[in-house]
Amino acid sequence: MPPHLPTTMRAAVLHGPERLVVEERPVPAPGPRQVLVRVDAVGTCGSDVHYYRHGRIGDFVVDAPMVLGHEPSGTVVALGPGTTRHEVGGRVSVEPGTPCGTCTECRLGRYNLCPRMVFYATPPVDGVFCEYAAVHEEFAHPVPDTLGDEAAALLEPLSVGVWSCRKARVAPGDRVLVTGAGPIGLVAAQTALAFGASEVVITDIVPQRLALARELGATAVDVSSTPLAGLSYDPDVLLECSGVPAVIGDAVRAMARAGRAVLIGMGGDEVPLPLAKVQNYELEVTGTFRYANTWPTAIALAASGRVALDPLVTHRFGLAETERALTVGAEDPTAIKSVVLPQK
Repeated sequence: MPPHLPTTMRAAVLHGPERLVVEERPVPAPGPRQVLVRVDAVGTCGSDVHYYRHGRIGDFVVDAPMVLGHEPSGTVVALGPGTTRHEVGGRVSVEPGTPCGTCTECRLGRYNLCPRMVFYATPPVDGVFCEYAAVHEEFAHPVPDTLGDEAAALLEPLSVGVWSCRKARVAPGDRVLVTGAGPIGLVAAQTALAFGASEVVITDIVPQRLALARELGATAVDVSSTPLAGLSYDPDVLLECSGVPAVIGDAVRAMARAGRAVLIGMGGDEVPLPLAKVQNYELEVTGTFRYANTWPTAIALAASGRVALDPLVTHRFGLAETERALTVGAEDPTAIKSVVLPQK
């Protein structure tokens, strides 16, 4: 470790449901082919909120103190042995998962399904609501100076949008329905437009989110007053980002023949589907899990201005206010995306 770097850092540590403590931890030393990143911005995600509220997501249980956060950007401040892809001072967006690289899924290029994936803020792996993180050099992606720290952090949710549009095979001329205008829905809608969709309709019931969707180029529909059955066309693609069972069923019923539905939002473990519609219309219905090989595309979309990330950020907090960053969404109807700034 370079002598000018500190030996300890602050980290926001989850000790149980709704028990988050900022404490001192050692600064990690970068291992072989790792870089040490000073964490400059971290986006908050629904999974962080769920772990904070409940201490678990499905089979993933927080049974020991754990640092949350998995949407980081930062600056390289030290290099581990054998590192060749980075220089000190480079700004990066960090892909939060490190796959094994040798299993069948990794060798086939779908490393998001690696059974030995080490992913930030997934028990028992610590996340990055902290001041420094050691990152494998292959998953620290250089970003241009035209992207600020917050936009660089939000390349992670944008990668979800890119992966989902790839899974749905969004192509020029497609009509796309996005259900849910949260952060994922807003980036998915923009990505679909960038992929050539002729029209993107996005639905929600929150006026502030619908207004932003319109600003970003989508046709926004308030489903509290306009049901999905009233759409002017049958969508070729459904990007389901709400996770609400009733919404999923209505959206599938609205689809065109041979349509492609990608289920992105996480709601209940089981949801009812209109099987007759799926069969009679030969609909393709698939899930999506994280992403693979998406960062170059996400960087290009954000750097070119085809996807706007900065407008999604509505709240900013220092590391000591991480708990507030995780709860503001339930208290402020204008909240879309909160960002933690660990150096503040």
